[in-house]
Amino acid sequence: MLRDLRFILSALGCVTVLGACQPQLNSGLPLGAPAYEALGGAVPVTEGVYRIRPGDRVNVSLFQEPDLSGTDLLVDESGQVSLPLIGAVQMAGRTTEEVSREIERAYGARYLRDPQASVALRTIVPQTVTVDGQVTQPGVFEIRPGYTLVSAIALARGTTNTAKFDEVLIMRTIDGRRAVARFDINAIRAGRMEDPRILPGDQVVVGFDRLRGIYRDVLQVGPLLGVFTQL
Repeated sequence: MLRDLRFILSALGCVTVLGACQPQLNSGLPLGAPAYEALGGAVPVTEGVYRIRPGDRVNVSLFQEPDLSGTDLLVDESGQVSLPLIGAVQMAGRTTEEVSREIERAYGARYLRDPQASVALRTIVPQTVTVDGQVTQPGVFEIRPGYTLVSAIALARGTTNTAKFDEVLIMRTIDGRRAVARFDINAIRAGRMEDPRILPGDQVVVGFDRLRGIYRDVLQVGPLLGVFTQL
């Protein structure tokens, strides 16, 4: 009995050291409202408004003007599409509704009376996020407009039993600079925090809970007989 206890205590000491070696995320990162501000106002949405991106293909239709309309037009790397008479129209970063109104203004200024334009997405380039850290299946996943932090974690088949729920980071590039913010997914699921929107190119990292990791490793070495443990 004494020998078994010494074995367990020795194992506990070993896994404590191992747990300390696990990479720890920075708890000093902004949490709550400052976190949303750090990501450029990553407000939660239930239905995302898609903004056109380079590589997308669109249909442009002008009512009763087939010669000015176009099908399967590629949005080039500069985010533009060239249309008859009015030339390049900036589409990237705008919604289809915004571009439609811009085309109406351009044609109405010089060529048509009360033009009615409609822009529709034909195909969009794949949008992906990376989910890493303490999740069941880390990887790169395709997302759709309106996906949130909880949605992204679900794509990775949820968190592991050693995840630290208040150490979930979103990393995002804004105007060429890297921004990082911290979120608590338990608080999000309980409705105490808003679920932030995930954008293409984001990286989500779920932190490691050192205490949970120690208990997990101890139980793998050998269960403590007659002792209840809760993870």
